[in-house]
Amino acid sequence: MITRRLKTRTLHRLAISRSYHSSQSLLTKPPLSPSYDQSHRSNAFSINRSMVDSIRKKRPTQALSLFKEQLQLGVSGDVDEATISLALKACNGDLGLCCQVHGFAISSGYVSFTTVSNSLMNAYTKGGSFDRALYIFENLERPDTVSWNTVLSGFPDSEDALSFGVRMNLSGVGFDAVTYTTLLAMCLDYEGFLFGLQLHGLVIKFGLDTEVFVGNALITLYSRQDMLEHARKVFDEIPSRDIVSWNAMISGYTKEGSYGAEAIRLFIEMVREGMKLDHVSFTSAVSACGYERNWELGRQIHGLTIKAGYEKQVSVGNVLISNYLKSEAVEDAQLVFTNLSERNVVSWTTMISMDEDAVSLFNQMRVDEVYPNDVTFVGLLHFITNNNLVKEGEMIHEYCLKTGFCSELNVSNSLITMYAKFGTMENSLKIFEELNYREIISWNALISGYTQNGRCQEAVETFFLATKELQPSKYTFGSVLSAIGTAEAISLRHGQRCHSHLAKLGLDTDPIVSGALLDMYAKRGSISESLKVFHETPVKSQFAWTAIISAYARHGDCESVIRLFKEMEREGIKPDEITFLSVLTACVRKGMVDMGQELFDSMVEEYLIEPSPEHYSCMVDLLGRAGRLNEAEELASRIPGGPGLSVLQSLLGSCRVHGNIMLAERIVDAVMNMEPTESGSYVLMSNLYAEMGLWEEAARVRKGMRERGVRKEIGFSWVDVGDPNGSLCLHGFSSGDMSHPRAEDIFRMVECLGSEMQFLRERQRQRETEMMLLAM
Repeated sequence: MITRRLKTRTLHRLAISRSYHSSQSLLTKPPLSPSYDQSHRSNAFSINRSMVDSIRKKRPTQALSLFKEQLQLGVSGDVDEATISLALKACNGDLGLCCQVHGFAISSGYVSFTTVSNSLMNAYTKGGSFDRALYIFENLERPDTVSWNTVLSGFPDSEDALSFGVRMNLSGVGFDAVTYTTLLAMCLDYEGFLFGLQLHGLVIKFGLDTEVFVGNALITLYSRQDMLEHARKVFDEIPSRDIVSWNAMISGYTKEGSYGAEAIRLFIEMVREGMKLDHVSFTSAVSACGYERNWELGRQIHGLTIKAGYEKQVSVGNVLISNYLKSEAVEDAQLVFTNLSERNVVSWTTMISMDEDAVSLFNQMRVDEVYPNDVTFVGLLHFITNNNLVKEGEMIHEYCLKTGFCSELNVSNSLITMYAKFGTMENSLKIFEELNYREIISWNALISGYTQNGRCQEAVETFFLATKELQPSKYTFGSVLSAIGTAEAISLRHGQRCHSHLAKLGLDTDPIVSGALLDMYAKRGSISESLKVFHETPVKSQFAWTAIISAYARHGDCESVIRLFKEMEREGIKPDEITFLSVLTACVRKGMVDMGQELFDSMVEEYLIEPSPEHYSCMVDLLGRAGRLNEAEELASRIPGGPGLSVLQSLLGSCRVHGNIMLAERIVDAVMNMEPTESGSYVLMSNLYAEMGLWEEAARVRKGMRERGVRKEIGFSWVDVGDPNGSLCLHGFSSGDMSHPRAEDIFRMVECLGSEMQFLRERQRQRETEMMLLAM
């Protein structure tokens, strides 16, 4: 017995007028009574066969003309209940025609035939007038299973359909294969799935599990709930599978995502079984190749689609385009796109999302009169953002405003991200404030934008506002922790506050969050907290290893850097360019020239990483500090595109250490031409001249700085003053700074501390002197 509870709400029924329009009617004769004469039956059979042939040949108008002709000839006796059912089928959901045939059925008395009533219900349901169909059903004296099934299949709401199924069961009407197939298709949500399990039990009980249509519906039911083992069991037990069975199972594997290999194996088995493939088969198989990144097999299946004549079918073409673009075979994707018989919004959107000429494609899409959707704009804005196309971005924003797409949340989120990338956070904030509804992705876009633009205080403030409205995600924490780590002026207490918050949410073990935490503590000087987070991370990713190595490199602990790097390699984690940069930096500080050279060579030759200017700068600095200036200069000259500012400054610093004025003069000219307002090079050169006793040259460099308006950057320090008002920022100060409102008190305290320190030093010296005298 099905135990699903009936809803308390009743099914809505509209009262239907029994009067029907007669203008331009098919009916030209007064009501006639049905004739049951044998000769008339023979004529009716002939008419019915002709109508069936017309309907099979997709000529419904011809079938209706045959029906109309019989009525106009006045031979209504040549019409029976089957003729009226066929006429209703030929109406193809045209309510006007349905009403006319319905009127004749009433006047002729054929409406009393259950088959005619079933056909009327089916016709009205197809015409979108389900309430009329339901009205007819409720007035049937003896509805049969077909009657129940016809109404059951017409419900627009699955909840009402399942409730009707319960009513059918309680009425003692036996379920057939059509009933089960229809009901199983309605079991969409979790509650519906539980109902579906009960139905599966009944299917087995009454021996309908061998029916292919029922089996197909069960495969779909289990696949929707990601219960693919149960779906496969049903599939294997179907004695005679049709193409729908195979497609349902392959599609279930593909949609789940992690069963791509199973989907491919089943597709190959399907081909070997000699099953005729259709567009659903090809779409699922090609998608599975995409999940498995098996591009070569995808090409082979493309060949099969051409043989089968499906290469121009739009759904098949769309997945082929997606696969080719994912495998960076852009030309092949463009060829498939060009050869499509028709291109829908998915075809254009897929190309726009991945192609190098997205803006031009979007314009072609409009010329082709294909209306874009929100996903189209998300893909287009992503392309515009990545390529920094400011003018095009503003034009698309204006188009979205005119067409109302700015009301789509994912489009607005993309616009926030775009303007943040362009460096115009005011526009990002304006779009954000105009949102009617904000989800966490919207907040993430704004916080990330502030962080990327160096407006870290605003990023942290926005984060705390977001937490008042929504629960932050791992990406929210990733952005705000990055802001706190980057901004030395923000108190670390706020980072610790975020740490406490995410730990409560159980996000502290997430790779993204733990990596961001580790990086934040490392940048803010809390190496012990960094190490603690690292050890608590369950799965140590490449990012986690790199972050902890960078933390130790930043703190000058070279031994720990090398130890961790070797441990990382033993764990089989492949280092990236940032990992090598951190290790090379440690080698520079420790003066380990040979190891540094070995690591640099390993990076290039073993890990195939292209050295960046920063890598070259480290190596130049390493060789330069060791006094191997000629080698350092030769390495700098090998940098593709020439040495950058950081490389030349490293070499200049080494020249100062080793007193090589000639090389320094060559370098400083190149640096000043490259960056005439950068103070570091002037200061280095001036100090080099001074150390060598060339005071006039040192004075000349200083004079050049003044003439060009170059000023030495002032060094700042920060202190957490424990602001009782809860300010995010630390207090920044420089040498001789009097900007603090209690500057006089601070200087008096410093003077007091200085005096106390001097007193303690003198007292210590006095004790040491007394000890020496006693020893004598």
